[in-house]
Amino acid sequence: MRTDRIFARLDREPEPPKIEIPGMSRTRTAIFGSTLAFYIAIVWAVLITSWLVALDWKIMLFRPYEQWPELHAFLDYFVVLGQRGPTAVMVAAWLGWRSWRQHTLRPLLTLGASLLLLNVTVGAVKLGLGRRGPHYATEIGSAEMFAGGDIFPSGHTANAVVTWGILAYLATTPRARRWLSVLSAVVALGVGATTVYLGTHWVSDVLLGWAAGLLILLSLPWFEPLIGRTEAWIFAVREVWRDRRRLGAARPAPAGGRLSPGLFPQRHPTALSTAQADGPAREPVAAGGAGRSPGGSRTAVHPAQRPHTARSERTPVTPAGSRRPPHADRTGAARPGTSPRPVAGG
Repeated sequence: MRTDRIFARLDREPEPPKIEIPGMSRTRTAIFGSTLAFYIAIVWAVLITSWLVALDWKIMLFRPYEQWPELHAFLDYFVVLGQRGPTAVMVAAWLGWRSWRQHTLRPLLTLGASLLLLNVTVGAVKLGLGRRGPHYATEIGSAEMFAGGDIFPSGHTANAVVTWGILAYLATTPRARRWLSVLSAVVALGVGATTVYLGTHWVSDVLLGWAAGLLILLSLPWFEPLIGRTEAWIFAVREVWRDRRRLGAARPAPAGGRLSPGLFPQRHPTALSTAQADGPAREPVAAGGAGRSPGGSRTAVHPAQRPHTARSERTPVTPAGSRRPPHADRTGAARPGTSPRPVAGG
């Protein structure tokens, strides 16, 4: 489908209700601060190998996937709700449809900003702390920190919090926000617990993943001005592109096989006839170049009539013949009423 048809369809859609952009209220700021303190406490508890690390090892040695094997098949599919690729595609499809209906790019831009923050913050902590997972642990009771791993915090858990929580953040009504908040919380808690069941993460990994995802959702209002400026810039670029498309459609295309008039300009027939009318009128010139003026322009010259010369004044006939054109009185025919002249030497 052509893009101009899509834009025309968008112009026919009814205007959406005003979308309320969440602000950084005191309540949100307080929740953000407490979540950040919880995040730092989890990291510190793991670094000093506290009781939290001992709990990690107890649950790991308990092996939940062996205690309840009947859940393994279902939870293998359920944990996909925390993988970044599939969940990003599903949520982006829904938010893209909303953007199309509501004439705004804010849902897609907010999703992109949240995923970018998730990759930067969670990825940096993963690589910086370098903790190994339960399946790769080498010493019972150790925190397995700075060993080249990348599982602390849990990426599946943080991604589930952000990806599904963004739906509640972008909800347009309080009722939809409440229901979507409950749904995203259930999915995020379930994905985190599933990773512990499968033995791919420690309990502390999941706790830190929940905190990391919640911090990203709570900090999104700080990025709303940047999202608004980005949306305005994209729409401005679109308008420039549409104007160029209109100018290109209005300009007639050159006919097949004809050269471009810009490269080879041709004089208009009206201008050519006007130039010919304004120029000096030219008259036919006699043969042999007679009547040419000293300036080089040709003028009409009418030779003056000369008196008829007598026979004695004419140029004598030479053996080579005369250069004058033949005349009737120079022929050998006798005139009426006269006798022919005798030929000399005859």
